[in-house]
Amino acid sequence: MNYGQFLDMMPELILVVTLILVFFLDFFSRSDQRTYALNASAGMLVLLLADLLFVFPKWDTAVSAFGGMYISNPSIVAIKAIMTFGALVVLIMSYGWINRPDTRKNAGEYVMLIVSTLLGMFMMVSSGNFLMFFLGLEMASVPMACLVAFDKHKKNSAEGGAKYIITATFSSAVMLYGISFIYGSAGTLYYDDVMQHIAINAQNESQVPMLIMGLVFFFSGLAFKLSLVPFHFWTADTYEGAPTPVTGYLSVCSKGAAAFALMTILVKVFAPLTEYWEYMLYIVIVLSITIANLFAIRQKELKRFMAFSSISQAGYIMLAVIGVSQTGMAALMYYILVYVVANMAVFTVIATVEENNGGTTMMHSYNGLYQTNPKLAFLMTLALFSLAGIPPFAGMFSKFFVFMAAAQQGSFWAYFVVFIALINTVVSLYYYLLIVKAMYIKSSDSPLPTFKTDSETRIALAICTAGIALFGICSCIYDWLFASSAGF
Repeated sequence: MNYGQFLDMMPELILVVTLILVFFLDFFSRSDQRTYALNASAGMLVLLLADLLFVFPKWDTAVSAFGGMYISNPSIVAIKAIMTFGALVVLIMSYGWINRPDTRKNAGEYVMLIVSTLLGMFMMVSSGNFLMFFLGLEMASVPMACLVAFDKHKKNSAEGGAKYIITATFSSAVMLYGISFIYGSAGTLYYDDVMQHIAINAQNESQVPMLIMGLVFFFSGLAFKLSLVPFHFWTADTYEGAPTPVTGYLSVCSKGAAAFALMTILVKVFAPLTEYWEYMLYIVIVLSITIANLFAIRQKELKRFMAFSSISQAGYIMLAVIGVSQTGMAALMYYILVYVVANMAVFTVIATVEENNGGTTMMHSYNGLYQTNPKLAFLMTLALFSLAGIPPFAGMFSKFFVFMAAAQQGSFWAYFVVFIALINTVVSLYYYLLIVKAMYIKSSDSPLPTFKTDSETRIALAICTAGIALFGICSCIYDWLFASSAGF
């Protein structure tokens, strides 16, 4: 065995080292010093992000290790950098919550679970084999269930964790059932070999039904992870029950990794069956965006509100998959990057208000927020406008790129789906403005008192706000993602 292959897995090795470091820091630290683990992990993630951006990219080559089980290329490096950036923002915004007297003793466990899920996501996006993909998915899902139930003494958190693990188990079983169909037909689980088998047997009437069954079950299992309609029922309860930093992490990094993996597998494995899965994708996109927007209007609890917002955003992300091209992959990664900063800005404000308002996350608690905490209200407004796609914020450019990628498909149904998505953008603007209305227009008999945020929260908000303002006008960001997608 060539052990030098492990050097091709340097991002994963850094995460493993981080896990070991955090474990020993947490084990040997006193209970009042457990945040050392948080600081160490944040430092290691900064190192990983720097390496992903400046050291690891090999723009002219793709890396394959362990017989093709593990692969890496510039687009995979780019999505890993985005996920690492999202995890880093989550750790920074978690500092105030995890540093409380009642949670400080669990800081090490929290960080290890965050890094473990990130390691699983890395394995998902770097897999060249369905078995490796499934193992990576489970490496990400099981620690995520622990994170959702992290406040185990709270009823909602335990309930959210139970619903998440039950749904994750069911979706994994459905996906594994689909993979068994694929293996039964192709006799292999390697992406390239499966695609060759499909290309050769695309007209074989005895093979195509089994391959289509495998595709449908695999897509259904992964659609649970993305919370696409009609596989979305777990989302609102899980988002409401999980600690707010965990909800933010679940909504951005987990969704981004699943979306990237889905596009990669649909294009690089099931490309010969495009005529079958593209119509399935059209239906799921329209249902996800429309139903999520309609249900979001009815929500009065802000984390449930953001759950339906994330379902809608997942539908928009899937628009990039329709455009099976370099443009589509670049649009998908750019959308995920912008979604990370906008969504994390919203959840950082929610977490801050929750900490200073007795733990409530009801929308009416934001009535008159501008009068007592104008800076938080202003930053929340910027993030919501970006999510809605209002210019000149980065969210407008991200939606433009996914619309453009989908329209390049060129068919009538692709144009129809883009048209429906455009209409739903107006609907989403309406329900995002409900929060803005509460903060700026509605008054309250007992408004939220003026409070001062901690330095870590201000850093997280500064990073997210800078991304919202600059990612749309700094063309080098999209150019980098487009260049990284050249071999897609």
